[in-house]
Amino acid sequence: MNKLLIVIFVLFAMTCPPANAGPESSPGRIVSLAPSMTEVLYALGLGDNIVGVTTFCDHPEEAKKKPKIGGMSNPSLEAIVSSRPDLVVMTTDGNPREVEERLRSLKIRTYVFKARMLHELPGGIRELGAAVGARARADALARDVETGLARSGAQGAGKPKKKVLFIVWPEPLIVAGPGTAIHDAITLLGMENSAARAKTAYPRYSIEEIIREAPEVLYIGKGSGMDMIAVSQGILKKLAAVPAVRNGEVCYVGDGLYRLGPRVIKGIEELAECVH
Repeated sequence: MNKLLIVIFVLFAMTCPPANAGPESSPGRIVSLAPSMTEVLYALGLGDNIVGVTTFCDHPEEAKKKPKIGGMSNPSLEAIVSSRPDLVVMTTDGNPREVEERLRSLKIRTYVFKARMLHELPGGIRELGAAVGARARADALARDVETGLARSGAQGAGKPKKKVLFIVWPEPLIVAGPGTAIHDAITLLGMENSAARAKTAYPRYSIEEIIREAPEVLYIGKGSGMDMIAVSQGILKKLAAVPAVRNGEVCYVGDGLYRLGPRVIKGIEELAECVH
């Protein structure tokens, strides 16, 4: 890393607001370290303020054109410093604590988005909105999310509880377990997640485990740049005896629930539409 560049930035940052600066500040230059944060920032009308994103930030389309600072778990500190950010926005759901500590040691103002579950999202949006001087937009977005969650909860109430499984990736076979927005959405809609008892958020499953669980509905999520219908054919043949496959209850859905952001309601609606 260019040590002189970092020294200059630190000297400059000494005159700037400290990390976790109070509400109503309006950062002119923002670096986003997570796709979910990039989506929220765009939804708050701050797309023009973003000067750096991760290589995984691909929504909305405009985000793909932003300068890249590396991955979520291993962003380039030099690239972040070179972006001269007024604020770096990161999340506890994917960004290592060590990155936050390095940024704060350089006195780079850093905001950590702590919401991880669906019910925490509206409050997280409002807190971020206060931190970036976009309270009104954040409150409107949060209310939209709250309305969508309430609508989905009412939709699932009183319905027969179907057993479902969400396949994040077919080979190796990875599914959505507890502690994920996907699990939250399944529960909200009154369904039972077959992977609810898993010990990790995204456990690796075997064919035998799925056959034993016998889900009535299989969801297969969108893969980055992949034709998931084609990619999943091999595993579906192995699961031919599972009720979901046998009865044609296999649904391909988008990535709205992969990121805790503005598109989660659309993701929940996709899950609901697949259940007959």
